[in-house]
Amino acid sequence: MTILAIEGLTVELGGRPIIRGVDLALESGNVHGLAGESGSGKTMTGLAVLGLLPHGARTGGTISLGGTDLLSLSPKEMNRRRGSEIGMVFQDQSTSLHPMLSAGRQLTDHMRHHLGLDRRRARERAVELLGKVRIPDPEGAFDRYPHQFSGGMRQRIAIAIALACEPRVLIADEPTTALDVTVQAGILRLLRDLCDDLGLAVLLVTHDLGVMSAVADVISVMRDGRLVETGPRARVMRDPADPYTRELLDALPDRSTP
Repeated sequence: MTILAIEGLTVELGGRPIIRGVDLALESGNVHGLAGESGSGKTMTGLAVLGLLPHGARTGGTISLGGTDLLSLSPKEMNRRRGSEIGMVFQDQSTSLHPMLSAGRQLTDHMRHHLGLDRRRARERAVELLGKVRIPDPEGAFDRYPHQFSGGMRQRIAIAIALACEPRVLIADEPTTALDVTVQAGILRLLRDLCDDLGLAVLLVTHDLGVMSAVADVISVMRDGRLVETGPRARVMRDPADPYTRELLDALPDRSTP
């Protein structure tokens, strides 16, 4: 079932086209990979879904969630949906987590604001979420601060915060950047398991088709603000239809097919 549909999305910034007519459909229980080199427009596409485009950006097309065009909402209306219906995991967990607030505080503030939970129930759910994203000793972790966790554990906490209000859509922007390969694999397995268990529609933004091969159900490839191809992971990885996708695959240090 399609949870979020992007049709004919365009974004202009300073009079320059950044996104040029992008169509994407995110399905419940699926990871949709969005790949491309730096500057291709993939992160800007995710930010458009969240209503977090730079000041002065002009948009066209539609982004439909539950029959509502997100591009037509006021900033106040969009703020209510951001976090509650659409979660975001940013690229750099060291800056997306507040260094002066405990993990538990960052989780419970989020839930109390969007869900209206009291302090006790918010703490219970926060501990439950920390366990769900496989943080050891979630009760103890609740009171610890970001600097007391490894990079991989901080990224898991960021994922827990993104899931705190039970969104239907999760956007993960380069969630394995700066993590070693073993930790990367753990984060990708976690995203895959959460997608399966919770029925999330996940948009995974990355430049690395190797990451896509491990977790995505569908892969879309962007270049210069346009989609050059979209298809099932196995087909795109084995028999890419566009020469640019072939170039990205050939750039992998150790190409393997699923």
